[in-house]
Amino acid sequence: MPGGAKRIWESMHRKNPDQVLKRAMPSFFIFTSSFYSMKFNTHIGRLLHMNKMTYLFIPSRQVKKLGGKLPIRLWCSVNGSEAFQCGLVALGKGDAYITITKKRMKEYGVTEGDEVQIELKPDESKYGMEVPEELEELLKQDHEGRRRFEMLSPGKQRYIINYVSTVKNSVLRMNRALLLIGNLKLSREGKENFRQMLGLE
Repeated sequence: MPGGAKRIWESMHRKNPDQVLKRAMPSFFIFTSSFYSMKFNTHIGRLLHMNKMTYLFIPSRQVKKLGGKLPIRLWCSVNGSEAFQCGLVALGKGDAYITITKKRMKEYGVTEGDEVQIELKPDESKYGMEVPEELEELLKQDHEGRRRFEMLSPGKQRYIINYVSTVKNSVLRMNRALLLIGNLKLSREGKENFRQMLGLE
């Protein structure tokens, strides 16, 4: 294991039990327990021009209650299921939508055209999604990497977080974090792009 990765690994495993327990708690309880929520019925639709993407329809009257300015980061629960982090995206004429994957639809036992009850709560997390522990530890130790990461747009920050998160193995997550942040530091400020961060340019 490379020296940098080894230091991150050791730091992750020196945490006290309280820190480990806090991280194990679902972010839903950490960020939304004291905020308002809204429940209403809606339906599952499909956007044919977006590669047949399935979505939860959010009517304009509900968008206005959420502040009316898009995009908005939220927690969404479908038919009482465990909440997931999502973004509210403009659909047109004041309406909006939340993407729902086929995998989630299968888990919830719903399909296109179904009417469902959803509950929305504001997402108060810094990046709109949970940061994997390996990336968090790297950014604590690499001050220049954190500085460059904080300069990125929210969309690019979430890209890095998501790319690191999508593998189950901790060593692979660590390697991905080191790759992306290492290449980010080599890029020109303000000219960062995904291909360069992946080492493809």
